Amino acid sequence: MGNDLAAFAKEKGVKYFMISYTDLFGGQRAKLVPAQAIADMQRDGAGFAGFATWLDLTPAHPDMLAVPDPASVIQLPWKPDVAWVAANCIMDDKSVEQAPRNTLKRLIAEAAGDGMHIKTGVEAEFFLISPDGKTISDEYDTASKPCYDQQAVMRRYDVIAEICDHMLALGWGAYQNDHEDANGQFEMNWAFDDALATADKHSFFKFMVKSVAEKHGLRATFMPKPFQGLTGNGCHAHISVWDKDGKTNVFADNAMELGLSAKGRNFLGGIMKHASALAAITNPTVNSYKRINAPRTISGATWAPNTVTWTGNNRTHMVRVPGPGRFELRLPDGAANPYLLQAVIIAAGLDGVRSKADPGRRYDIDMYQFGHTVEGAPKLPLNLLDALREFDNDKSLKTALGEEFSSAYLKLKQQEWNSYASHFTQWERDHTLDI
Repeated sequence: MGNDLAAFAKEKGVKYFMISYTDLFGGQRAKLVPAQAIADMQRDGAGFAGFATWLDLTPAHPDMLAVPDPASVIQLPWKPDVAWVAANCIMDDKSVEQAPRNTLKRLIAEAAGDGMHIKTGVEAEFFLISPDGKTISDEYDTASKPCYDQQAVMRRYDVIAEICDHMLALGWGAYQNDHEDANGQFEMNWAFDDALATADKHSFFKFMVKSVAEKHGLRATFMPKPFQGLTGNGCHAHISVWDKDGKTNVFADNAMELGLSAKGRNFLGGIMKHASALAAITNPTVNSYKRINAPRTISGATWAPNTVTWTGNNRTHMVRVPGPGRFELRLPDGAANPYLLQAVIIAAGLDGVRSKADPGRRYDIDMYQFGHTVEGAPKLPLNLLDALREFDNDKSLKTALGEEFSSAYLKLKQQEWNSYASHFTQWERDHTLDI
């Protein structure tokens, strides 16, 4: 079967393929292609009008062709007649440099050229909510500290178990599921993998969770802060770097502080150096900054950072090192584009390794209680506009991600901010009518 999608269809009984790509805003776009036509599509790509999605293109641009990558193909466990396959975007026989998956692939190749094989995992939190999006779906899920709530997770057993069964059948190495810190919130974990495989799985996971939730008459959201007063949806990323063969973890060194090697510290140094600019991509929406700059939640903690600090096994900082040979970036949220999340981590880390960046002082305090005592550590951006300005000013990060991508991203995200800023709200009426 190998790389032949037509042979895959014949062997698996697949009738249709979803040829899918992800745009700059994380929107998943697809065409449903009958298996009889997949050989042509694998050769030539499926045609899209790029302007009709969130890419910086015009109606005058020629067709953008989404060429399926057979290594990414996944048969839908809940609808086995259909297979999903991630695609790489081309136009006029050239890679569309602003397309997120293309951006990630280029950075993976760049890291490989430096002898680094990036492996990552993500923890994509989500809420199960009512179809209209106004409330959580479980009226009995009301505890002030609902994290790991046994009864609450079992009331949603049918949804969670179905998704986990699918991940097990797909061979993802699913290993735990829990009710998270907000009422109505869940997290499901699967094994780490190569950065591109993790991004493809992350993209498919969001599609799968939403689809299974809808099947059960519910709705799933990865929105960073869907409910005031409740913990938001994070998407923590676990990062390690291996040798070029992917067999030896070069971040691991038991002789070093926290078991993190000199190269690991330099990679972390790059993350710390670019953190404020990083936020424009790891926290890409207006709503994102309601999570990372939130007041204390009902449960007692936001579980999100607001300052550029790192630590050992302590969840109150932007980065924690929970064990030898890896670290966890706790900044990203549920709106993060699966491909751009991985791309910006690699871009910042590569710069850190090349410049031998120092991550700075390690803090082991409770940042939620004593964060005010930290001097000299930058605060994370207060809103999307500040983050976009930080990103625009970070010339080396923009160059690493690619000028075409960076220009397109900044242009469209600035338009999004302007749309938000010009929107009149009830808050304005409530606070200004009688002035």
